[in-house]
Amino acid sequence: MNFKYKRVAVGGTFDHFHIGHKALLRTTFESGESVMIGVSSDGFAKKLGKGLDQKFDVRVERLKNFLNSSFPNRRYEINSLEDHFGPVIIDRDIDAIVVSEETLSKAKEANELRKAKRLKPLKIILIDTVLADDGLPVSSTRIRNKEIDEEGHKIKQKA
Repeated sequence: MNFKYKRVAVGGTFDHFHIGHKALLRTTFESGESVMIGVSSDGFAKKLGKGLDQKFDVRVERLKNFLNSSFPNRRYEINSLEDHFGPVIIDRDIDAIVVSEETLSKAKEANELRKAKRLKPLKIILIDTVLADDGLPVSSTRIRNKEIDEEGHKIKQKA
């Protein structure tokens, strides 16, 4: 398989692993020969004000299960993120980053930080927002609030 980039990064909290996460990761694995995945630590997620239902180890385990079944024999590494950027602002071997509209501004900020360190900017690969059946974006927050399930299907509320 010919990949456009040698090394591609992606990051997220990955709480309630859902179809939006899968789309993000599919694009990442289709774009790069090797993949670096940053997963927000419990402490960083809390600092961001994200209400987590799943601890770091559970989120990483669900992520690995998806990766190993969807992309067998592919190279990837998972890092704990303690801030918005992790290794992408210092690792000169990363060529590109895959983001959603929600994280696009942080990717642009990462490129400014790389520029200040005299590193080449990352190619930013923007994925389309994944919508639930109701036409609204799929998100861990909506899943946590029991509006939708992890596949983006509306949950019928009990009367």
